[in-house]
Amino acid sequence: MNAEESVELEQLMFVEEPIDGDEPRVHPAWLPPEAFRSLGSRRILLHGEGLLVDTVLTEVSRACARYGGRVWHSPSWDVDVDLVLALRDAAELPNPAVEAARAAGEAALVELGGGGTLGDEGFVLAQAGDVTVLLADAPAGLLYGLFHVVRLCAAAFDPARPPERHRPALRRRMLNHWDNVAVHPVMGQVERGYAGGSIFWRDGRPRGDLARVREYGRLLAACGVNAISVNNVNVARTEALLLTERLGDVAEIADALRPYGIRVHLSVSFAAPVVLGGLPTADPLDETVRAWWAATTRRVYDRIPDFGGYLVKADSEGQPGPFTYGRDHADGANLLAEALAPHGGVVHWRAFVYNHHQDWRDRSTDRARAAYDHFAPLDGRFRTNVVVQVKFGPVDFQAREPVSPVLAAMPATRLAVELQVTQEYTGQQRHVCHLGPWWSEVLRFAPWGPGGRTIADVVAGEAAAGGGLVAVANVGDDLFWTGHPLAQANLYTFGRLAWDPRRDPTAILDEWITLTFPPSATADAELVRRTLHEIMDDSWRTYERYTAPLGVGFMVNPGDHYGPGVDGYEYTRWGTYHFADRDGVGVDRSRASGTGFAGQYPPYWAEVYESPESCPDELLLFFHHVPYGHVLHSGSTVIQHIYDTHFAGVEEVMAMRRRWQALTGMIDPSVCERVAERLDEQVRCATEWRDQINTYFFRKSGVPDERGRDIY
Repeated sequence: MNAEESVELEQLMFVEEPIDGDEPRVHPAWLPPEAFRSLGSRRILLHGEGLLVDTVLTEVSRACARYGGRVWHSPSWDVDVDLVLALRDAAELPNPAVEAARAAGEAALVELGGGGTLGDEGFVLAQAGDVTVLLADAPAGLLYGLFHVVRLCAAAFDPARPPERHRPALRRRMLNHWDNVAVHPVMGQVERGYAGGSIFWRDGRPRGDLARVREYGRLLAACGVNAISVNNVNVARTEALLLTERLGDVAEIADALRPYGIRVHLSVSFAAPVVLGGLPTADPLDETVRAWWAATTRRVYDRIPDFGGYLVKADSEGQPGPFTYGRDHADGANLLAEALAPHGGVVHWRAFVYNHHQDWRDRSTDRARAAYDHFAPLDGRFRTNVVVQVKFGPVDFQAREPVSPVLAAMPATRLAVELQVTQEYTGQQRHVCHLGPWWSEVLRFAPWGPGGRTIADVVAGEAAAGGGLVAVANVGDDLFWTGHPLAQANLYTFGRLAWDPRRDPTAILDEWITLTFPPSATADAELVRRTLHEIMDDSWRTYERYTAPLGVGFMVNPGDHYGPGVDGYEYTRWGTYHFADRDGVGVDRSRASGTGFAGQYPPYWAEVYESPESCPDELLLFFHHVPYGHVLHSGSTVIQHIYDTHFAGVEEVMAMRRRWQALTGMIDPSVCERVAERLDEQVRCATEWRDQINTYFFRKSGVPDERGRDIY
């Protein structure tokens, strides 16, 4: 590829103009202009009114201006069109072809069955001869339908394409930003942020780049996210002020995101009545406290009418909560829910509650038990606008841990599953680690036994009234949004799984590849697609192979959680995780002889996890302390499995790097260079993991590698 071709390719892959005069250009992620080519070359009629309809008009107008198409917004002339985007209740138009297309869409909806309504966010896509028609009940449906057409490219206009109806399985699809307004002395501007600073805040003030915030909202709408919280769940003094005297800062963000259907939520301190209101107490049963929250919440909605609600971390890791006043989590959550209810808001109350001052000598204390012990007894006591937000696993976003038993223990409570898109324990966006397959395993898990209801069913709830899916965001002010360009796939995949938790994550990844690396903008589209699948499809398991083995978790450096630190947390107040000694490794969480955690599951899985003989290999050390010579279901011993997987993991990362090198000259040079830099670091770090883990267990066990490889 010559220099001129390289410049042209870069123009296809980047936003052409800076989104702020003082800011560099930003990578368009899964919405490069080239992805709109098929749409933008058509004749399009848009029929309907509303803020989000205006957004759709802006999108199609921009695409048509670039690629030679035309767009009309009703009322229109009697024009010939290729695509009709219409609200179902919009007035009839004096255009026989358009009305015929709308009639065909209505007929398709009847044919598809399932009732005649699409809901606030659903849409139907159908064909009427050579005309494609997209109908929705509400403007948000048109917006999501538009991005569906973009994903389909030319296939959306195939006259033989059968009709299809789309509605989100989950009503709330939310990202939590752990962004600090003021820079934290330890965690910085973004806690667990691996892509630079916050896109919202800088040094105690709003960042002021609302153009970038709007572009972010556009990316989120295109993958299906419809809610975000804009500040850290660890609410410090400056962040607390967002609820009152700095509410205008939040309103500006809400204004920027509203055109893309994104509702803003706010992390609040449970102690706000004391910290902000000057009250002597934050007791949730105190009438003055209830009145303060009601009045404060009313002022929030006066300023932000579509405000989503509050997110709360309470009585966890030093954050204040109702325990101070002898109350429980239901008392605390219901206080805020009562204040939000008149306005249609919800409170997301995190179940991440445990004692972080544990004695490592005490083997009866088990951090994994904590969420269940705190919350399961409260089932049925939470108001209907409380969502208890539960981490997908019982500990802390590890690369492998069992699904949290809390998700099967609270049938009378709205539950949300919390995932972590920011890669705190999965390579921190310095490593390729596509998390879609892991999240899909969680969502497909059937806690009451095979064939029963799944976690996806739990978070969907009856009539889509469940708590939905939530994730900690991985975006920062980096040019590539996520630091590692391939980490964009995790954010995109979260949104698509939140829309439909049963989707195949490999198909979602393929969708992301097609959008982010459009065939017309790559020198060899098939090579690019194949290479990215080879690198990313199994990358989560590759990461697992060279890090903590068999579900034991937490063998990381304390503080930053990056790189190997086998005993890093083993003797700290935060918990003890592997108990390795000369005889064996793992945590006994059985009912018979351990902490009893296995008994928190419904009977089927309680029985499976209780015994080393029936426990799945990948979770063995999470549930059991076993000898190094214990034979796994795979036929390997525990110690040989550790050696083999850690050598294999490094080899796989080296193969990733070789495969990526083959794409030089095939895609945008800046993307190629950034990924190559990250893969060099991944090879270095994976090698360090391999050598430290293997050496640690060789010296503990005294058992040599049966293949005679170098262990130090």
